[in-house]
Amino acid sequence: MLLIDDILLLPYKGLVGIFEKIHEMAKKEVSDEKYTLEKLMELQLRYELDEISEEEYEKEEAKLQTKLNAIRESFKE
Repeated sequence: MLLIDDILLLPYKGLVGIFEKIHEMAKKEVSDEKYTLEKLMELQLRYELDEISEEEYEKEEAKLQTKLNAIRESFKE
């Protein structure tokens, strides 16, 4: 009987696993200082390789700096 239960619940367990991974990634993107610093470096590299314009670079950099400051402030509290 347990084998049948496991087989029937397998799709549900798979979905739960997927949603947990999505949640983990979203949490990392929102609250991980290292991740945000990596994004800043990636942005700078894209600018230096002329993949994005200076205007686009400055706009994205301002967003990432704001996000980084918010993350650092949340750790101070």
